[in-house]
Amino acid sequence: MWIDLLPVALLGGLLGLDTVSFPQAMVSRPLVAATLAGTLFGHAVSGLLVGAALELVALDTLPFGASRYLEWGAASVVGGAIFATHPSHPPGAMEMSMVAALATAWIGGWTMVKLRERNAVWAARRREALDAGARGAVVELQLLGMSADFARGALLAILAYALFAPLTTAAIGTWGTDARISRAVVVTVAASVAASAAWKIFHGVTGARWYFMGGLVLGLGMLALE
Repeated sequence: MWIDLLPVALLGGLLGLDTVSFPQAMVSRPLVAATLAGTLFGHAVSGLLVGAALELVALDTLPFGASRYLEWGAASVVGGAIFATHPSHPPGAMEMSMVAALATAWIGGWTMVKLRERNAVWAARRREALDAGARGAVVELQLLGMSADFARGALLAILAYALFAPLTTAAIGTWGTDARISRAVVVTVAASVAASAAWKIFHGVTGARWYFMGGLVLGLGMLALE
């Protein structure tokens, strides 16, 4: 059990850190994060599949400004890891992986708010040094904040995985729906959320639909060349 939990914790911490603190390289996006988690368990394709479904849901999240949003980095690690531990993709596996990831993402958003409040407290304690432009105080505050964010992501991932992994196994044992129908339900719901997000973007951003059509044509052209 601990052998499974350690890589989940480390990857969850790193990708939770990437979400906001550093380096914001987009590796915390569900498609990438879940695939990496699946790779850790020897089934990258399983991670990719659930990551694609999560990415469709995450399209409705706009992580900028002072808004509160879901934290997809650590959450996608949990979802990808759980789905990868059931490589035969039995009925209920994808549903439970999505539920685990969504619940973790929601809680992760709350933990990010609490961490920002704690960062404000730490900054207030160093106000005089910061006002004086003390380089040491700035570096110390930055490192403290990033270390706390890494610990937040790692702890969130390890607790969520430890909770949802056995729940998923138990649910799969009693799930009676056909596996193909089970997966089709997840894809349909995720695609509906993505379509809603695309509709809002098309009507709120000038030229967005043309950029989308251009990307679609380019992608289909690349597939045709292969």
